[in-house]
Amino acid sequence: MQIQDLPYPDPGVPDARSGPRLLWWLFRNQLSGQLKSLAWGLLHFASVAALPFCVGVAVQAVVDRSGSRLALAGGLLALACAGNAVGDTFLHRTAITNWITAAARVQQLLARKAAQLGSALTRRVAAGEVVSVSTGDVEKIGWFVEAFSRFTAALVTLVLVCVGLLVYQPALGVVVAAGLPVLALAVLPLLPRATRRADIQREKAGRATELASDTVAGLRVLRGIGGEELFLERYRHASQEVRHAAVRSARMWSLISAIQVLLPGLLLIAVVWYGVHLARQGRVTVGELVTVYSSVMVLTYPLRHFEEIAMAYSFSRPSAKRAARVLSLDRATDTAGSRPARVPSGDLYDPDTGLLASAGRLTAVVCGDPDAAGRLAER
Repeated sequence: MQIQDLPYPDPGVPDARSGPRLLWWLFRNQLSGQLKSLAWGLLHFASVAALPFCVGVAVQAVVDRSGSRLALAGGLLALACAGNAVGDTFLHRTAITNWITAAARVQQLLARKAAQLGSALTRRVAAGEVVSVSTGDVEKIGWFVEAFSRFTAALVTLVLVCVGLLVYQPALGVVVAAGLPVLALAVLPLLPRATRRADIQREKAGRATELASDTVAGLRVLRGIGGEELFLERYRHASQEVRHAAVRSARMWSLISAIQVLLPGLLLIAVVWYGVHLARQGRVTVGELVTVYSSVMVLTYPLRHFEEIAMAYSFSRPSAKRAARVLSLDRATDTAGSRPARVPSGDLYDPDTGLLASAGRLTAVVCGDPDAAGRLAER
């Protein structure tokens, strides 16, 4: 599915039993797009990871005064740069396509559900929550669905680089192979707290959106009773709660980002210190030391995708849960009915108000009470 093919002819039947099941269902329905993104991601990350090897070969060729190996290194470097450019371009293209198509599928499902439920939807779910799910939540759901393939490509690249360094220079490769898993898993103890804070922020933001939407929906009544300032003060208080929750969530994610910067720096220091010690003993060459050092420095780029996938899941999980709750709603009665469909005929009578609309005549109802008019329209 490409962006120009939207909307979907049939968005499908979602698995709305839970938020994670909905995310998995979306991923399975985008399998071809995910595989394309994974392939271009592997090309991009592999090209980036190959740059240190090319630089190391070039440095060692200069040390050994070998023109042929220097030319070989230049050719490999040009090939890696070309692969990096092509992979990055098409990875971005496929990732954005996956993001938008996943969000569009959820929006179509929500629109179809709203059409099926009709007025029963707002009686079972707040109107503000419906607006919040169909706007902000679909974006976060699409983010996680598309980020998963990029994370998988980054993970495969890290494993391949670790294996390659163990083969290329075992003495330094062991240090890198032992340090990279620590870098990737160091933020795991902080993720539950960060997720809880993100959930609180999302919940408070949803309440503020619901309050704003419900206030606008009942604006005529509020003006009639003079309750505008009361609801405005309530929204101010809710928005301040959202701000405080967002600041607390941002602090935790800033700490996670700082750890993602600090630990790679410590690993670089360890590699350089140990590499210089081995170079003095003649156990590694200058080119090998440059290659390993550059590899560790370049690998901080795919490592950032571990933080991104954690953030994407933390924000998309409550969004998917809310979307699944709306998509799992059903009418209390069978819309098909037990009698054959036919056009209703005869007069329309409302026993609560005594209204009689004669068949074949245009009847207009004017009501001074907006609430009464709304209840009459629902009946």
